[in-house]
Amino acid sequence: MTYAKAGVDINKVQAAHRVLARKLETTFRTRRGKIGHPIFPIGHYAGLINMGHGQVLSLHVDSVGTKVIIAQMMKKYDTIGIDCVAMCANDLICTGSEPIAFLDYLALSKPNPALVDEVAEGIVEGAKQAGMAVVGGEMAIVPDLLSEVGIDLVGMATGVCSKEDLVLGDKVRKGDVVIGVASSGIHSNGLTLARKVLLRNHRLRERIPELGRSIGEELLEPTRIYVKPVIELLRRIEVHGLAHITGGAFTKLGRVLSQANLGAALDNSPPMPGIFRLIKKEGRISEREMHRTFNMGVGFIVICPQDEADRVIRLFKKNSQQAFRLGRAERKPGIRVNGVRVN
Repeated sequence: MTYAKAGVDINKVQAAHRVLARKLETTFRTRRGKIGHPIFPIGHYAGLINMGHGQVLSLHVDSVGTKVIIAQMMKKYDTIGIDCVAMCANDLICTGSEPIAFLDYLALSKPNPALVDEVAEGIVEGAKQAGMAVVGGEMAIVPDLLSEVGIDLVGMATGVCSKEDLVLGDKVRKGDVVIGVASSGIHSNGLTLARKVLLRNHRLRERIPELGRSIGEELLEPTRIYVKPVIELLRRIEVHGLAHITGGAFTKLGRVLSQANLGAALDNSPPMPGIFRLIKKEGRISEREMHRTFNMGVGFIVICPQDEADRVIRLFKKNSQQAFRLGRAERKPGIRVNGVRVN
């Protein structure tokens, strides 16, 4: 089984991204010489625009993806709001920005106040964890569009940073340490493949001994929010690169390392969490495909000088998050996990 066979071809998605970026970047000239002019090409973790006086506004939009299908099947909607905030806030901090405000777009097949209340509960909790204010949003009733699933959830977030404090990956050097930070589970990516593999042989509410709970409960575990420790890290420790491991998994590290024309060797992978062992076994999925699709227990990456690595690990531990040395930056292009190139 592969992600492409499940319906999501990462190579085609990336090609579509490149087509979109070329088209959309032609609009940059409309703000040339004005407040709001983009200062970086499309393709990093956030859109970056000049606000004058050395200040940069960061923008990002994202969704919960097909995790809403699991929520609908489980009739449990109180955590996907956390995921929605996390997918935006965790990307913003990859540019060195501090997330400050959030907007949501909730689409429903029919009015459902109880469901809306559950979703809002998660959004509020996620915003508190990320230190953001939820300043508004939009709700649409679109029965013809969402007749099967009944719900879609999208978020948009803004962050701020001084131009001199941006972290874009251009300062990464050969030999820098790549540090992984543990995920809370599958997060919000790869759910299409996970569903199609796991639900062939199991019921969603079936308790799996290896997981210690049901598949549905495991897949709905909220995405970890890394904002608090990363903002503290940026204020105290020299950091050269940051990456949120989401769609495309470890291939995402390439968008950071490409700024310095470097690659990475990740040779110290942590033990594979139970959910990924189960997916790999039941889908007969290759190691390479797993590392191109799932976070494999690593939800976030910090790249720093060797002499700062232990301080980074201790800072995450102080914030009750596990961090570990994952590998190193190197001149050889590409991202390799245990010797196998994934991008």
